[in-house]
Amino acid sequence: MAYAATYSLMHTLEQLLQCKSLLIYRSCIQQHLESAFQSLSSLQVFLEYTSKEIKDIETLKTIEKRIRDIVYKAEERVDSALRRIIILVDQQKRERACKSFNEELQKVEKEVDSLRKELMEIEFIKHGTKSAEASTSTSSKRYATEQHTVVGMKDDFNTILDRLTAQTDQLTVIPVVGMGGIGKTTLARKVYDDSTIRYRFDKHAWVTISQVYNERQILLELVSSISQDKTDESNQKMSNDQLAEIVYRGVIGRRFLIVIDDLWSTEALDQIQRIFPNENNRSRILLTTRLSYVADYASPDFPHHNMSFLSFDESWILFTERLLREDICPPHLDEIGKHIIQQCRGLPLSIVVVAGLLGKIDPTRDNWKKVEENLNSFFGTVSERCQSILSLSYSYLPQYLKACFLYVGGFPEDMEIGVSKLIKLWIAELFVRARSNKKLEMVAEEYLEELIDRSLILAGTRRANGKMKTCKIHDLLRQLCIREAQIENFVHVLSDSDHISSESIKYQRRAMLSLGNHWNHLYVPRHWSGLTSTTSSLVFTGYSFQVYLMPQFVSQFKLLKVLDVSSINYSFSWEEQE
Repeated sequence: MAYAATYSLMHTLEQLLQCKSLLIYRSCIQQHLESAFQSLSSLQVFLEYTSKEIKDIETLKTIEKRIRDIVYKAEERVDSALRRIIILVDQQKRERACKSFNEELQKVEKEVDSLRKELMEIEFIKHGTKSAEASTSTSSKRYATEQHTVVGMKDDFNTILDRLTAQTDQLTVIPVVGMGGIGKTTLARKVYDDSTIRYRFDKHAWVTISQVYNERQILLELVSSISQDKTDESNQKMSNDQLAEIVYRGVIGRRFLIVIDDLWSTEALDQIQRIFPNENNRSRILLTTRLSYVADYASPDFPHHNMSFLSFDESWILFTERLLREDICPPHLDEIGKHIIQQCRGLPLSIVVVAGLLGKIDPTRDNWKKVEENLNSFFGTVSERCQSILSLSYSYLPQYLKACFLYVGGFPEDMEIGVSKLIKLWIAELFVRARSNKKLEMVAEEYLEELIDRSLILAGTRRANGKMKTCKIHDLLRQLCIREAQIENFVHVLSDSDHISSESIKYQRRAMLSLGNHWNHLYVPRHWSGLTSTTSSLVFTGYSFQVYLMPQFVSQFKLLKVLDVSSINYSFSWEEQE
């Protein structure tokens, strides 16, 4: 993550220039700080423009990696040297540390300047695209309210409608099956929000399961939907059995509709289904899954509904609606546009992401042809091609958005991410740059709107004033974030399936612990003491999670700059728990 890395180091150098501490200025020369800062600034400008000018994406990745690796090492050396100065009490030792810092700074200055000169000699073929700043301002609100566009699902909708309103009295499970990105959740949401359907049922609830089943979180969501007189605070204090009892009492004697989205296991279905009584009152459970055997298990006596790919005409309608809204495709782009849509193979997620990509570049034949050529190079199954399309869209992101996008992948799968918290983390991580005398929070909101505009992030709920309250990310895009973040050593995501140890975090720039589903607590053993970590950011993103020996745990991260424990429970005791 070259762009974010350069800005992080620039921020450190800028703080040193502004504070003018005698502690530093005794032993280092201001010109070294200014020279290194200017070289890093040149690298940032270089990245901003070359990311739009290089036709070969692999060349850009190689350049970014070279910049990233050098800047990462430089920042680690600067931060480590500064830390030594700060923690030393003895004046003589501190003087020696200041001298060492000066030496390290001069090395950093030479390395960064040498890299700058090397890269400035590279010649690139320039062609017109929108500037990064312009692309945000032109259409930042364009798709924010169009997340559930439904095209080509009329037959699917009517089929599910018929199943939900059938005269069968017994509790019926209706499975919707299809690959990731085909529109299962979009269809289920359209059905769930339909006024005629809402009218037929007394109680309604929507829960998202994901691959890692979190029973407590699902029960809390069900209680929140079905028993609205209970507060979130009172719910948190209850056991799982008490929560299940509340849900049961809330639906007994009433006709209910429950949507179970993104189901991955029969065990999870069993645990949920036991809560809901079959009173032969025409209650229904609608579920979505990628797995046919889960659908067969859920409804052995009735066939499940298989989602099909969009036809070419349907694909073109979806593409033009997302990209052009009321306009028609310009004649000189019509043929290329249709070739691009053919490469999406009728998968809605691929189509809307490509539309988001094309919406952010100048609508010229050369620019669209370049995207078409990239798509033509992709092979494999529809799923594999989809992954390639998502990767291409990431490659086309402006530099200032890449870090923000990858960071979202650190949150748990299918989680409703609080926008306020996300923005605070983006700002703390130095991903947000000041712009046009705007507050950083406003700039961050524009970043988020642009990612939604590109169909890379999903808009969630909104507040009464219209501002966004939550957002989500499709699990296929989340997988892309985690994969790219690991390649770029940008952020390391630890989940329930990972082995938690000192080594799993030790050499990571950022660590996001997405825990709390199978783990009830994280216990920090004594032998962790003495660990020297290069990690600068540690964020907990789980639900209900206990961390013992928090001071012992956090003290191991010697260069820590960002710490977020707001979503977990933790103990400040230094004593081991029995």
